[in-house]
Amino acid sequence: MKDCIQRATTSEIRAFAAITTNLTEVARNKHNCFPVATAALGRTLTAAVLLAATLKTKEAITLKILGDGPVGDIVADAYANGQVRGYIQNGAVDLPLKNGKLDVAQAVGQGQISLTRFTTLKHPFTGTSKLVSGEIAEDVTHYLAVSEQTPSCVALGVLVNPDETVAAAGGFLVEALPNASEETISLLEKNVASINSVSELINTGLSTKDILDLVLKGFEINYHPETDTFFKCQCSRERILEMLISLGKQEVEEMIKDGQAEIICHFCNEKYNVSKEDLQEILNIILTKQVET
Repeated sequence: MKDCIQRATTSEIRAFAAITTNLTEVARNKHNCFPVATAALGRTLTAAVLLAATLKTKEAITLKILGDGPVGDIVADAYANGQVRGYIQNGAVDLPLKNGKLDVAQAVGQGQISLTRFTTLKHPFTGTSKLVSGEIAEDVTHYLAVSEQTPSCVALGVLVNPDETVAAAGGFLVEALPNASEETISLLEKNVASINSVSELINTGLSTKDILDLVLKGFEINYHPETDTFFKCQCSRERILEMLISLGKQEVEEMIKDGQAEIICHFCNEKYNVSKEDLQEILNIILTKQVET
């Protein structure tokens, strides 16, 4: 089943469901994650995809889970077109199961969640709140309520195979509109409480539309066109060279003494080797700019 995002609305609700199995597997491979780290990273990527689905074209968000647990920081950048990238500080974390499930809360620990929205406004908006559980879905729900005053329900899940590959991943985000009645919210809560974990639903073959049918049972639903979502990093050799120019004269000179530089992208672990000759050209550019200023 392909990775995708489904949007739906009712007169009082807007909802989003995403299947992110393939992009979570790509992230697992790129960051060499053990199962509990795969679950933590996959949930964060899925949350970012769902939050970005609320954006307008060319807008983006950065979601950070900054806990004191062994996996360290988790960061995801997501865009309105379905593109997402992310990394986990320490993917090589192995913890015992808790009640038969991956102990994501223990892996993440305590700390804060941070969400930056890059919109058409001149300056991005960043909001923060405390991590209430480390399970990520509850943390995003709490953030939306306290930082953005948006009543919502977020569910995230990652199911890992015995061979540590990703069997299923995805989630949903449901937001009550300002005109939502108590009866609407009560029915939503009842529906959400009655369904299985979202990763299990995806693993049994349910589509994003099927999941929203369950979440929005009893409502008149308007479905919008399904869109793709995918893991893609924005790094390139050109961007790496621009970054080296921004480092300045002293650091580049140190790299030249070493004979070369190896730059590794945090988000995708791609390695870029920069030769001594290229570094000398970068230094020349830096010196030229200094003379011009």
